[in-house]
Amino acid sequence: MNIKFYNTLTRQKENFNPIKSGEVSIYTCGPTVYDRSHIGNFRTFLFEDILKRILQLVGYKVKHVMNITDVDDKTIKKANDESKTLAEITSKYTAEFMEDLAMLKILPADEFPVATNHIQEMIVMISTLIKNGNAYTTDNGSVFFSIESYKDYGKLAQLDLKGLKQTERVSSDEYTKDHPQDFALWKAWKEEDGDVSWDSPWGKGRPGWHMECSVMSTQYLGNHFDIHCGGVDNIFPHHENEIAQSCAALNTQFVNIWMHSEHLIMADEKMSKSLGNIKTIPELLADGHSNESLRFALISSHYRSKLAFSNNKLEDAKKSVHRINELYHKLQKIADAGNTMPDEFDQFIEILVDDLNTPKALGVLFNYVRKLNRKIDNDKLSKKEASIGLNFLNKADIILSILKKQDDIPENIVQLVTQRESARKEKNWKLSDDLREELKKKGWIVEDLPDGTKCYPL
Repeated sequence: MNIKFYNTLTRQKENFNPIKSGEVSIYTCGPTVYDRSHIGNFRTFLFEDILKRILQLVGYKVKHVMNITDVDDKTIKKANDESKTLAEITSKYTAEFMEDLAMLKILPADEFPVATNHIQEMIVMISTLIKNGNAYTTDNGSVFFSIESYKDYGKLAQLDLKGLKQTERVSSDEYTKDHPQDFALWKAWKEEDGDVSWDSPWGKGRPGWHMECSVMSTQYLGNHFDIHCGGVDNIFPHHENEIAQSCAALNTQFVNIWMHSEHLIMADEKMSKSLGNIKTIPELLADGHSNESLRFALISSHYRSKLAFSNNKLEDAKKSVHRINELYHKLQKIADAGNTMPDEFDQFIEILVDDLNTPKALGVLFNYVRKLNRKIDNDKLSKKEASIGLNFLNKADIILSILKKQDDIPENIVQLVTQRESARKEKNWKLSDDLREELKKKGWIVEDLPDGTKCYPL
């Protein structure tokens, strides 16, 4: 199968050929655990989930590593602001991140390396860069990478170093590409760091953010691996600096394909904490949105296009998820045994392996849904056709994960359904209707059938 991905490094779609036949190595930049991740962050994490699911579905063995940044400027500031230890802050938000991954049905990485567990390996890489002439120490015990020492610096972000003013160096983890600068590999301890420090050949301090990912990715995937993912905001300086220090230290290509997702925006703005317009996953679920509708909303636009996120978008996603689930449960009642797939499924997959074109693939799926619904409405759908349709939906859901099956129903919803069944047996129709309305408010539909009550999401 011809798989193509857009490579940020070359600014074009390329045929995907893994380094090792039948296997794919992927590194995705994980959260900086100083606060709860918001829906904008999960736009990127979900694009990476779709990428992984597609590769697995077409037969690849995927090794996926996602780091946890538990020491940097932001985590230290948060610990200081709340008068807590760094570990107290980072363990809390790491646990919340794992909860949010599960709520959105995002497949967990094979490894979640934590930065503070790899300090010594970072010191080794920094020492190599100094030895190679790519890095230098300062009087206070910091270490900086010299961007002039790496001839390909700026290739990922397409910087014109000749046309830009270069300042001496920058200690901050994040800065703009308007002024490319020598960046920190090791930051000398300062008073506001408190007890956050490690001993090194250059004195007490801590690693720079960019160094963390270079070490953790190569520690788990090797010095040269297939795919590195993140959001477009990671292109510069983070991924640009990763490339420079990794290639200079390891003398390898480092990564073959760089993939980046665009921003999620609200009211024509980028969603961010500074603007105060963010929502977390628990907040959105508490607003009555299901995890399936959140997933659908986040994949309904191509990952390289900005995603306009709004209540209307969520309502449309809710209706779409309901239509698919409604058809799924209708097909279950009609379908016969069989494992035949429709031609539309091949088309669905071919579109997805062409740079993860989820909106176009969803178009194929919904055309098929409409076709089956018309046959059901006219009582012309055979058991075999229902079986084929059911197979398509089940297979597509390996990637989409938006079907709600009976064994997926939350315990509180099961209890309400049970109460309603009891009310019906006692012919307490008012209570039965009230419970139906309560279930509807919680996003669930109940159907009373000869073989029992069926429940599925709106």
